[in-house]
Amino acid sequence: MSEEIIRALSVRGLRYHYRLLPRAEPADPAAGAGGPGTEPVLVLGGALQGMFGWPQMDDHLGPVADVVTADLPGMGTADPLPPGPSADLLRAAVTGIIDDLGAPRINLFGFSYGAAIAFGCARHDPGRIARLALGGVPVHIGEVQRDYWHRATRRLAEGDREGFAALAADGLMCLDPDRVVYRRELARRYVRRSFLHALSDGSPHAADSLHRALGDRPDFSGGLSGVPTLVFAGEHDTVTPPERQREFAATIEGSRFLTLPESDHWVVLERSEEVAALVTAFFTDRPADRPVAPSTVAAPAPLAGLPAREG
Repeated sequence: MSEEIIRALSVRGLRYHYRLLPRAEPADPAAGAGGPGTEPVLVLGGALQGMFGWPQMDDHLGPVADVVTADLPGMGTADPLPPGPSADLLRAAVTGIIDDLGAPRINLFGFSYGAAIAFGCARHDPGRIARLALGGVPVHIGEVQRDYWHRATRRLAEGDREGFAALAADGLMCLDPDRVVYRRELARRYVRRSFLHALSDGSPHAADSLHRALGDRPDFSGGLSGVPTLVFAGEHDTVTPPERQREFAATIEGSRFLTLPESDHWVVLERSEEVAALVTAFFTDRPADRPVAPSTVAAPAPLAGLPAREG
């Protein structure tokens, strides 16, 4: 495994960081490093998913690309975002990373809140994006999820962190017992702990990050052309139903859309290995086949992709 590099940048006076894991060198140079290489891959996660939260991407992408993760302003170790719209500022922060890498183009993967940032970057400057992968795209957030959020913020205002974490997590998951969600309870417990950890760790913007993730209205209109794009969703995503995400994907010229079975909005936790393999195949121009249902896998791997650090 290559030695990771942490770089500090600033945008409009706000400090932020990115982590670079250089492409792994092969033990035998004649054997190659896992197949054809590709442009650096920048991974942008959802609320409270910082730059240390993607080990499965390191494992799958490390042999074929430089892997880059980030704490953009308003996330993890970075400075809080100022009040008001933040899309333009976050796009500038991503451009700062691309420039600092010295890369003409990158592959860009955005999940949930990060999908909105990634899509905005691709629309704003498509020439810098070689390929775009988007998961759990929050095209539309329904009233049920907004009700969860309002009740959660009231709990937080009352000093009830446990109640806040429980409601905030439940609002982002499919809890219908008639729908099969692989590793649901494990993912549910972890998401709750992650929210509690972010609050207990004294993050200056944990609650604000969650509020923006559910409260902001990103612009997913206008489509996109000239950037090969993959969009995927968990089949039981209750934040934005897969049908809505499919409609969004149809606005992108030449895009592909996939649903992953037995998963919800937290597909990157419940189906971490499958998601990493899917994204790696797409970024290296290999067939991105539909993953099999996890119940057909003889020996499921331990839950991976959980944020190791937040806030």
